Amino acid sequence: MRGKLMFISGLAAGFVLGSRAGREKYEEIAANARKVWEHPTVQEAAGVAQQQANKLYSEGKDKIGSSKLGEKLSTTSSSSDDTLTAPTDSLAGSNSKSSTSTTY
Repeated sequence: MRGKLMFISGLAAGFVLGSRAGREKYEEIAANARKVWEHPTVQEAAGVAQQQANKLYSEGKDKIGSSKLGEKLSTTSSSSDDTLTAPTDSLAGSNSKSSTSTTY
């Protein structure tokens, strides 16, 4: 019971302190976060992380393709008429009539 009371009082204190900080503090924090994200060092690190993720994805895909499971999946999909295809990415630049475009 005492733990619940402490938890509820902590929530109340957090709410009151958060309310006092208000919108100005939120805007300040958001501006600082944008400033950090747009910093060239952070962008470079994000690019390196993206390249590493793509490399790991490709290596994993190749390993699965050369494994027994990959061989089984490739023979199953090539022998059936109902092959699955990946959906097109409307954000990657394909301009199909079925996708809607939004101008900002």
